[in-house]
Amino acid sequence: MTSSETDKIESPKKAFRLSPAAISYLQATPLTVILGAFLLLPIAMIAVVSFWDYDFAQMYPDFLTMNYAETLGSWVTWKTYLNTLKFAVIVWAITVFIGFWVAYFLAFHIRTTAMQMVLFLVCTVPFLTSNIIRMISWIPVLGRNGIINSGLIHSGIISEPVEWLLYSDFAVVLAMVHLYTLFMVTPIFNTLMRIDKSLVEAARDAGASSVQILTNVIIPLAKPGIAIGTIFVVTLVMADFSTVQVMSGGQSASVALMMKNQMSLLQYPAAAANAVVLLVLVLLMVAGILRIVDIRKEL
Repeated sequence: MTSSETDKIESPKKAFRLSPAAISYLQATPLTVILGAFLLLPIAMIAVVSFWDYDFAQMYPDFLTMNYAETLGSWVTWKTYLNTLKFAVIVWAITVFIGFWVAYFLAFHIRTTAMQMVLFLVCTVPFLTSNIIRMISWIPVLGRNGIINSGLIHSGIISEPVEWLLYSDFAVVLAMVHLYTLFMVTPIFNTLMRIDKSLVEAARDAGASSVQILTNVIIPLAKPGIAIGTIFVVTLVMADFSTVQVMSGGQSASVALMMKNQMSLLQYPAAAANAVVLLVLVLLMVAGILRIVDIRKEL
């Protein structure tokens, strides 16, 4: 067989060969379709509904800015957003402190990898149950006749139960810290495990104290993990309504709880407007975090 005949036989095969760029697009197509159908499309529908009109019975397709005017022009709404941000900041600060030291202990004070994994799995055991169960488990601990009040009364420290332990902002923050600390521990622990231990030894050989090693070596290298944990915790707190409703006893409010109440009253366009505003606020917060810390090395 001559070379020309061989080229004629192979030429149809070459016609069906895809370029590397086309192969990359084909590989990304399933994920793009899934994200478009289950993420972008619902968000677009919420944005569209936020401009509709409504009454006590149904919604009316329209293009009105009334829902946004009522949302952004109400002092009650602004106060609710500020209260939600207050929860986010307090919970973030506490989870960063607890999460960093737990991750630091696991990464630098536990020598064997097997024991590190065992202790890390122990931290995840409570998360094998429902968030609701772990949240309401605080009620018999913090209540008027709960474990803490009973112990303090029997020891003579107080003469009557402490009221602010339950159904207060303190209870909300405590429950959220319990629920979301692991979301801070995991990325920080992953980042600390990637730190080359020779850097710590080099800093120690150069005469750096333990505090200097922590502040000048470990914490700067742990910033990507802290940023990822911050994104997890902040977004979860901003979207949490059940913890605020149960642990505050209805005495506190959050944006998510406000949207839940609006939907229970069939005020879907107003709830959609609040959802869009909350989404924009969270995205701005995430963008600010990403501008401060580059997390691409962790992805």
